[in-house]
Amino acid sequence: MDHRADTYIGGRWAESRGEDVIAVLDPSTGHCVATVRESAAEDVDAAVAAAEAARPELRAMGAQARAALLGRIADELEGRAALLAGLISREMGMPRKHCEAYQVRTAVTTLRNTATAVRQVEFTERIGGSSVRREPVGVVAAITPWNFPLLQTVAKIGPALAAGCPVVLKPSEITPLDAFVLAEAVHAAGAPPGAFNVVIGNGMNVGEYLVGHPGTAMVSLTGSTRAGRRVARLAAPAIKRVSLELGGKSASVVLPDGDLAAAIAGSVRTVVINSGQTCTALTRLLVPFQRLAETETLVAEAMAGYRVGMPDDPDADVGPLASAGQQHRVNDHLERAPVDGARTIWAYPSDGIPRTGFYAGPAAFAVSDPRIPLAQQEVFGPLLAVIPYVDEADAVEIANGTEYGLAAAVWSADEERALRVADLLEAGSVAVNGAPFNGLAPFGGYKRSGYGRELGVHGITEFTELKSVQVRAGAAG
Repeated sequence: MDHRADTYIGGRWAESRGEDVIAVLDPSTGHCVATVRESAAEDVDAAVAAAEAARPELRAMGAQARAALLGRIADELEGRAALLAGLISREMGMPRKHCEAYQVRTAVTTLRNTATAVRQVEFTERIGGSSVRREPVGVVAAITPWNFPLLQTVAKIGPALAAGCPVVLKPSEITPLDAFVLAEAVHAAGAPPGAFNVVIGNGMNVGEYLVGHPGTAMVSLTGSTRAGRRVARLAAPAIKRVSLELGGKSASVVLPDGDLAAAIAGSVRTVVINSGQTCTALTRLLVPFQRLAETETLVAEAMAGYRVGMPDDPDADVGPLASAGQQHRVNDHLERAPVDGARTIWAYPSDGIPRTGFYAGPAAFAVSDPRIPLAQQEVFGPLLAVIPYVDEADAVEIANGTEYGLAAAVWSADEERALRVADLLEAGSVAVNGAPFNGLAPFGGYKRSGYGRELGVHGITEFTELKSVQVRAGAAG
């Protein structure tokens, strides 16, 4: 069993001074595979101080040099792809055969996209008699989740470093192991000491202390809506900049002329891959009521094509949920949905689900009342709600009828019609007819899915302050 007792602060590994030891569990068995020592308040203080000390050097590097640094970090991660895929699979349970593509390659691509985007940011522009400058906001506290631990981390540290902001990262205590490898990659890439720091611990202790620390200027969180509320509350007294990427209950709207088979295949895949632990998963499939019977047949066929198994099984598509808490949450919805009037369309055979670990098989339900919890709450498990609608206006009302607004999809043979409906959806990202995700476009949510944007140019500018310098007519700007 691995044991890590150190944190990465100021470009050096230092032994953590915390008293508690965190057990990292393999969710496919429930067994402890590693332990990490939690950081103490003094470790967080040291990390923030190291980040503050790195600010001048990081800012003086300039955009081109920072872009080059991100490229080198991407190269270092790519060279560790197999190691990272194995660690993440062991930490959170995604089948090993999917981990390198979904968990690691996406992170490498995100860093390279950020390196491209920073070269496009106008850090200085002339507006009338003013020279308008974008300057780094300061030390960033990055708090990241367990479902896509490496990807969600680089989606924060990449733009922050690109903007000239040093970072103190607190990864999820469920999946801390990949953060150590990331620190090694950043170090090998030649980042200025203190530009990137890692502290370890749970949200209540280390996370809240980091958020409220007087030395952090901005907090970037990906997590639950409840965690977002808490972070916003803690950051408010100091009027800190806050960026929140929170929950989702995304709708996949199939218009009457949409390709139903393609819509079902694409939507089911988002719900099943990573055991539904994806904030943008299309967990509500909205179809014309006249096509409900056809939809149910196709949904059952699509779900039956995925196999649940142990993460190291080369035939497994679906692994365990990441924790016992997640398993309890998903099982609660599985038990409650029929009581709330949902009708089971398909459920994974119970005798095909491993008896160890935190498993829950994929399932789909026909939902006549879109107000029930299964159709309103973020389950974060492989459960699909199929909801019929009467007409286009009804579809839009149902799609917008949750507290979330992170992502959505629209399917129609008429692209103009699909775009018109996309305009009506209250979501930060909408895919038309299965269009691929664009990592250079801004990503974030409406309503209680949070605020602020990640990725691309917009993700970088989140970490900047605007300064207007007025000059007299004829003076140099």
